[in-house]
Amino acid sequence: MLTNQKSLFNLPESITYLNGAYMSPQLKSVEKAGHDAVSKQGFPNEIGVDDFFNGPEMLKKAFAELIDVPDFNNTAIIPSASYGLANAANNVKLEAGDEIIIVDAQFPSNVYAWQKVAAQKKATIKVIATPKNLTGKGKAWNKNILDAINKKTAVVSLGPIHWADGTIFDLRAIREKSKLYNAALIIDGSQFIGAAPFSVKEIKPDAVISVGYKWLMGPYGLGMAYYSDDFNDGEPLENNWINRYKSEDFTQLVNYNPGYQPKAGRYNMGECSNFILVPMLTESIKQLLKWQPENFQNYCNSISKKGISNLQELGCSIEDDDFRSKHLFGVYLPKYIDLQNLKTKFQQENIHVSYRGDAIRVSPSVYNSEADFEKFVSCFKNK
Repeated sequence: MLTNQKSLFNLPESITYLNGAYMSPQLKSVEKAGHDAVSKQGFPNEIGVDDFFNGPEMLKKAFAELIDVPDFNNTAIIPSASYGLANAANNVKLEAGDEIIIVDAQFPSNVYAWQKVAAQKKATIKVIATPKNLTGKGKAWNKNILDAINKKTAVVSLGPIHWADGTIFDLRAIREKSKLYNAALIIDGSQFIGAAPFSVKEIKPDAVISVGYKWLMGPYGLGMAYYSDDFNDGEPLENNWINRYKSEDFTQLVNYNPGYQPKAGRYNMGECSNFILVPMLTESIKQLLKWQPENFQNYCNSISKKGISNLQELGCSIEDDDFRSKHLFGVYLPKYIDLQNLKTKFQQENIHVSYRGDAIRVSPSVYNSEADFEKFVSCFKNK
């Protein structure tokens, strides 16, 4: 069982930070990696050719291990989720009349890319609406998604959970159904990967995208992606020098090469060697591998269980355990609790959460404790 890890962060005792889905606080070790990297850049004579490639390879290998990818060459370094999703959207097989399935109120980065390509290819976006009844919502939503997949479906794009309230989507069942119709499964794992177990080997998605600054606990401005072998001949967003074949040989850079780095190497962002952010994200993923995502998830469950039960007794609606992630969940208020008064109380008590749609989004992490939830719940009782 994982124990409280707050000592590894610089979070002050005065705040109760239940907002990891907004942005992770920096681990002390990640902060140090960043400081060391900044200092090193003061001496460019010490940065050799190998440094352009060794850092990215270490990062790719760490990410591949985290999400259970057999070959790290299927991973790519990206600056943002929108970038990674655009790579996927631009290279899926799509024809006029095809349907792209997304879920209601999905994060914008996983909508705009599909809207653009749908307009270009004369395809249709099919949005699976959120069930109106909060009771049994997750089960009903999953059924509706599965029922919507048919011979017209070319793409299903969603996250392992809904970013606003943590509703779990059954990716195994969705993958099984989408395979029947040769539909691509594109996953935005930004609010899941790092905090919960995820296996590319088991799910067999076509692409997986994740930002680095949320549950990967790394810096802002860098993320990671996985692209299956179906993308090996695709067109990248950029024509940068480093994603070209044999770019390791600086003496041959002006002998312009039409080929790309192996597999997903073609989808790397320009300047993917980023000498500051790459070591930071590598360090954070290494820490996640030490903790193990399953332990992360179990820890969040253990510290939130009692608080969730207390909130439900107060009339709040929270998704059933089987259809709710433990590191991110939505609290829907009964009519007698005024949200504005509650927000004021949170501010007075220095409690940090997010508000997404009609839900108070609560996202605990390994730096939180059961006492944090007691403090959070007390605001509902003393409204």
